[in-house]
Amino acid sequence: MTDLVGGAVVGALFGEALKFLIDEAKKVKAFKSLFKELVSTMERLVPLTEKIDASRDRLDLDVGELKELKETIERANIVVKKCSRVRWFHICSKSKLQGEIVQVNTDMLKFCQMDLQLIQHKYQLQSMEANNTNFQILNEKVDRLIVPAQPVSKDLCSVPKLNMVPVGLDWPLRELKKKLLDDSVNSLVVSASPGCGKTTLVTQLCHDEDIKREFKNIFFTVVSSTPNFRVIVQDLLHHNGYGASTFENDLQAGNALRNLLDKLKENSEKTLLVLDDVWNGAESLLRKFGITSPDFKILVTSRFEFQSFGPTYHLKPLEEGDAKALLIQWASRPDHASPAEYEELLQNILKRCNGIPILIEVVGASLKGRSLSSWKGLVESWSEGETILDINTTVLECLQPSFNALKPQLKECFLDMGLFLEDQKIRASVIIDIWVELYGKGSTVCMKYLEDFASQNLLKVVPLASNKHEDGFYNDFLVTQHDTLRELAIYQTESEGILERKRLNLEIREDTFPDWCLNPRHAIVNASLLSISTDDLFSSSWVEMDCPNVKALVLNLSSADYKLPSFIAEMKKLKVLIITNHGSSSVRLSNLSCLSSLPNLKRIRFEKVSITLLDIPKLGLKSLEKLSLWLCHVVEVLNESEVDVSKTLQSLQEIEIDCCNLVELPYWISQVVSLKKLSVTNCNKLCRILESFGNLGNLEMLRLSSCPSLLELPETIEKLSKLRFLDVSGGFQLKKLPLEIGNLQKLEKISMRDCYRCELPDSVKKLENLEVKCDEETAFLWKRFKPKMMNLTITEEETEHNLNLF
Repeated sequence: MTDLVGGAVVGALFGEALKFLIDEAKKVKAFKSLFKELVSTMERLVPLTEKIDASRDRLDLDVGELKELKETIERANIVVKKCSRVRWFHICSKSKLQGEIVQVNTDMLKFCQMDLQLIQHKYQLQSMEANNTNFQILNEKVDRLIVPAQPVSKDLCSVPKLNMVPVGLDWPLRELKKKLLDDSVNSLVVSASPGCGKTTLVTQLCHDEDIKREFKNIFFTVVSSTPNFRVIVQDLLHHNGYGASTFENDLQAGNALRNLLDKLKENSEKTLLVLDDVWNGAESLLRKFGITSPDFKILVTSRFEFQSFGPTYHLKPLEEGDAKALLIQWASRPDHASPAEYEELLQNILKRCNGIPILIEVVGASLKGRSLSSWKGLVESWSEGETILDINTTVLECLQPSFNALKPQLKECFLDMGLFLEDQKIRASVIIDIWVELYGKGSTVCMKYLEDFASQNLLKVVPLASNKHEDGFYNDFLVTQHDTLRELAIYQTESEGILERKRLNLEIREDTFPDWCLNPRHAIVNASLLSISTDDLFSSSWVEMDCPNVKALVLNLSSADYKLPSFIAEMKKLKVLIITNHGSSSVRLSNLSCLSSLPNLKRIRFEKVSITLLDIPKLGLKSLEKLSLWLCHVVEVLNESEVDVSKTLQSLQEIEIDCCNLVELPYWISQVVSLKKLSVTNCNKLCRILESFGNLGNLEMLRLSSCPSLLELPETIEKLSKLRFLDVSGGFQLKKLPLEIGNLQKLEKISMRDCYRCELPDSVKKLENLEVKCDEETAFLWKRFKPKMMNLTITEEETEHNLNLF
C-alpha cells in the first residue's frame, strides 16, 4: 500500500491504489458509519480514476495536474491506518479521528464533481488546432447541465427495503401521511431523538400504497454530516438516467434540479424527495431544495429541528404496549422463567429503555437465546451502575454523533447534565444557576442553551404554564432527559480518566464510599463540578475529602436527617450549592454552619428540606446573590431582631420562594436593601405582606403569583420607586390594589390573571406606558381606564397549568 499511494503514483496506479484503499477501509470496525460513507465516495471515484489513468497514458498528461487527487489518496491511507488501530472504547481517539475522516471524504467528494469529460477536453484543447467550430462543440459539452446517457444506477436514490414490519408506528404513520398529503404542505420535517425510528417511519411511509399512488416518483437519499448540494443533485440525475456535467456552482445544480423536475412532471406525475438524517446547520442546503411546486414535496428526517424550513412532526418514543411487543420480538422468553418472573424482567428492561426502539432492539438482541440467569444478571448490573452503552457499540455509535455535532460551549453544558439523577425532573432555574456562575453567561443565554438542546432532541423543556415569564424567571420550566442521554454525558466525562475529570459523580450507598474517595486529594483536585448522591440509609458519616477547585456542588439526598459534610467549609471557590431531597418527606438539615466560611458562594437552592429561614442571614454569606427555596417546610421564628441583615447579606439581589408553607414573609427579608427581585409563587397559605417591605427601595421585580390566600398589598408599596414589574396572577382573594400604586412611576408591566375580584383605584391613571397582562374578566376592569390612558396596553391571556410538577 505504501508503494501504491506513496511517491510513485505512475502508470495506471490511481485506480489500483483506490481499490486497495477501499478493501482496507472496509476492514475498519471502530468507525463503521463514517467509513461506510467514505467507501461509498471512493467506489464512485474508481471508474473516474481508471479513465484518468488511461487518458493520462494516451495523452501524456503531466502528473502535476492530478496532484490534489494523489495527496487526497495519500491522506486517506494515513487515516485508514490510524483508525485500524483504534478500538471502539477509545472514545478520545475516535473523537479526534472522526474529523479527519470527514475532511478526507469531503475532499474526495469535491473531486467527484469533476467530470472525466472535462479533464479530457482540457488536454484535447491543448493538443488540437483551435478553431471556432471545435471550441463551440466542446463548450456545449462542458456547459450542458443534463446529458442523456444510460442509467448509471437506478438504486442510487431508491427507497430502502423494510426487513421486518415495524412495531408501534401505525399511529405515527397515519398522522404523518395525513400531513404529507395536505395540499398546503410543501415540506415537512420528522424530528426525534437518535434511535427513535425516524428513518424506519419514513421508509414505511414511502412503501405505503396511498403514498405511492400520490407520488409516482419517490427519491430517498441519506444526507451526510457535510452535505454537498451538487453531489445530491448529481445522484438524482444519475438515478433517473442522466449523466451530470460538472456544476461550477450551486446555481447550476439548482437549475439542473428544476429541469429534472420539469421532465418528471410532464406526465402529471408528482415527486417526493426524502432527505434522511439531515444534520444541524444544514438550513442553507434545505433552502436550495425549496422549490415551490404543487408537484414536488420534500420530507426531511433529523434529530434536529428546522423550524424555518417547514412544519415539524415530532416522533415520540413507543407506548408501553408497543415497546413490550418490540422487546418480545427481539428477545424470546428465557427457559424456566415463570410468567410473573418473566413479566417483572420485561418491565425492568422497558423502564430502562423508555420506549426508544434502538435501545429495545440492542438489549433484546443481547438477550436472545440467553438463559434466565443472563436476563437477571443484566437487570442487576444496571442497579450496580452499568449502562446500556456497555452492552453494545451500536447505541454509542448512534448517540455519539449528536454530541460531536455540538459547539464547544454546548458540549461543556451537555456534560454538566450528568450531575443530576436519572429520571429527575429539574427546574430550569437550577441548571441556569450553575451555568451562569461557571461560564459567565446571562440567564437568557443559558435558557437559550436549554432550548438549543431541546431543538436537537437531547433533552426536553416542559413549561408548567402557557405564559412565559419576564425578567429571567425560569422556575416554571421543567427539564427532563432520557437516561441514556444522561449516561452519554457521564460516558464522555469518564473517558477523561479519574484524575483529569472536571466533573465527578459520587454515589454513596448506605455508608459505602467508592474506592477512589479513599485517596481524594488526587481524585478531586481538578474537579470543578461535584455531585454527591446518597440513599435513605446513609447516616451522614462522611470521609474527609479535599475539593479545592469545586465551583458547583449538587447534593442529592434521600434520608430524613442529613448532616452537611464538614469538608464543604474548605471549598473556597464554591459558587453554587444545590441541595435536593428526593425522599418522600422534608429532610432536616444540620451543620449549615459549614457554609459560613465560603467567600465566593453566590447561589444557594434548597428543595424539599425543612429549614428555619433565619438561619440564612446568620451564616454571614456576604457574597450570596440568590437564594431559592422550593417545596420547603419553613420553620417560623418569633424574634428576628438579633441579626443585622444589611451586613450579613449585603450582596443578596434575588429571592425565589416556591411551593412553601409560608403564612407571611419573614421580617428580615424587608431589611435586604440590596434586593432587586423577589418571587413568592404557589404559596397557598401566604395571606399578607408586611408594611416593612416598603424598605426595599432597590426592588425592580415583585412576583406574588399563584398565592390564592393573599388579601391585599401593603400601602407602603409606593416606596418601591424602582419597581418595573408586578405580578399578582392567581390572586383570587385579592380585594384591591393599594391607592398609592399610582405613585410607581417606573412601573411598566402588571400581570394579574384571575384577579377579577380586585378593585382598581383611580390612581392607576397616573401610570403611563403601562402593559397589563390578564384574563378576559380582569381585562374588563382595566378597559374603563382606556380612554384616559392612551398608552395602556391590555393583553388577554388564558391561564393553563401543567400539573406534572413532581
